[in-house]
Amino acid sequence: MSPQPPGRWFEQLPAGLVVEHATRRTVTETDNVLFSTLTMNPQPLHLDAEFSAATEFGRPLVNSLFTLGLVVGLAVPELTQETTVANLGFSLVEFPAPVFAGDTIRVQTEVMEARKSRSRPHNGIVTFEHRAYNQRDELVCRARRAALMRCQPGD
Repeated sequence: MSPQPPGRWFEQLPAGLVVEHATRRTVTETDNVLFSTLTMNPQPLHLDAEFSAATEFGRPLVNSLFTLGLVVGLAVPELTQETTVANLGFSLVEFPAPVFAGDTIRVQTEVMEARKSRSRPHNGIVTFEHRAYNQRDELVCRARRAALMRCQPGD
């Protein structure tokens, strides 16, 4: 049998499982500027401090797609590292509160559904709901995604 990878096999992801992810991450201004410019997003709400100062937020917002990527990334080590085949898609993405440079993000994931694949006998489909909170315990992102996961070798 193969050694246990950092992530979990399909069989280790039952519906109802809740994982508090160990790694947290403080978002920086550089993260936001670099991500926004690399993805060709010129939105001044993310890049222009003077423009943003005149908005209801009073300062630049972190690009929401960076937030989404960070949330999924923080969940990888305990869930899908070396055990996922592919991300199948997102059925829900919400940003109930803004993220700003200096916010520290932590993530909790709940397995919403898990079933064996009908077309791929050595894989299962797992629906994860990732919930991200800032340092004030405000929910800043909720994302539901399906992933094609590897079954444990020998099962």
